[in-house]
Amino acid sequence: MAMSKEQIEIFRRTIAERREALLAEIREDVARSRDESYGALAGPVVDTADEAVADLLSDLDNAETSRDLNELRELEAAQARLDAGGYGLCEECGLEIALARLRAVPGAARCVKCQSVHEKTYANQGAPKL
Repeated sequence: MAMSKEQIEIFRRTIAERREALLAEIREDVARSRDESYGALAGPVVDTADEAVADLLSDLDNAETSRDLNELRELEAAQARLDAGGYGLCEECGLEIALARLRAVPGAARCVKCQSVHEKTYANQGAPKL
């Protein structure tokens, strides 16, 4: 069943609001990472444990920013699908994505079944191999 104009507008607002929230988060994270030097994270006396904690904190900050950027890209792609009239259709199988899934993940490009296959197919890509 195709989405109504009202449902489309609700998703359009939801995507725009989440996009603005993510942009604010990203700006805040980047500003904080600029302000926090490695030396400030490691502390005045650097030993291997302090260095490991500083590395971990730095990596976590980077991971959070990467996650937010990925979600932002997904939302921008969803916005493009909304504008083109293809929002809510799975990019793999072409069937409708359940409204409950779109409410939970407004940037979803695949139905649950296709997303599951996608994740299994592309899991651990880029992981080092011996």
